[in-house]
Amino acid sequence: MTKSLPHDSVKPLSDSEKTKKQQVAEMFDDLADRYDLMNRMLSCGIDVKWRMKAITELKKDNPKQILDVATGTGDMAIIACRLLKPEKIIGIDISEHMLENGRKKVEKEGFSDIVQLQTGDSETINFADNSFDAVMVAFGVRNFEHLENGLNEMFRVLKPGGQLIVVEFSRPRVRIFRSLYNLYMSFVAPEVARWFSQNKKAYQYLNQSAKLFPDRHDFVEILNRTGYSNTSFKSLSAGICCIYIGKKSVG
Repeated sequence: MTKSLPHDSVKPLSDSEKTKKQQVAEMFDDLADRYDLMNRMLSCGIDVKWRMKAITELKKDNPKQILDVATGTGDMAIIACRLLKPEKIIGIDISEHMLENGRKKVEKEGFSDIVQLQTGDSETINFADNSFDAVMVAFGVRNFEHLENGLNEMFRVLKPGGQLIVVEFSRPRVRIFRSLYNLYMSFVAPEVARWFSQNKKAYQYLNQSAKLFPDRHDFVEILNRTGYSNTSFKSLSAGICCIYIGKKSVG
């Protein structure tokens, strides 16, 4: 039985009767046309390097079939095509507008024969057990309505010996970096996000969900609880981001 976490209750609009999943889908549908530009601005372009470092963790396994959960506009899928040369990447997301933009990017890059982007829910992944050599998700697990359900589903579709990689924001441990991070997430990021959407309240969710997200050892503990082995994390950029790694044991 999965455990409900404080993070699961954080929604973009706390006074709305819609579920977190519905609100997140609407938020990203609204933002889709400006999402990539906003990402580059909010991270000063460092998010691309974070994604590349995470995907490099899969290189030694040479995965041929990859699932990209919360694929958004397909950044991870495209980078994985370049770095890993897989046979197939399936990207799933609950925002159809994000997927539409992602398909255009995939076609422009010439990866349409390899990458397939489709509507899908992290908590009910529409693939059989043991389907993928690797599963990856970048800046998506914070948006899961039930975090452990999503991790369980990704574990289910991983082949034995397959690896999960997760890229997510984390809270810096060094005081000066933590203070700067809190200032940025509390004031700067919501204001930058408001330039791209008038719904400032929804983007304060970015800060709230980051504060309650179980990062570092806490997230690794959840990975262990949901069945992953050989779990670890790597801190990046003074601790504002982490790569999490877990495997599905053979047998």
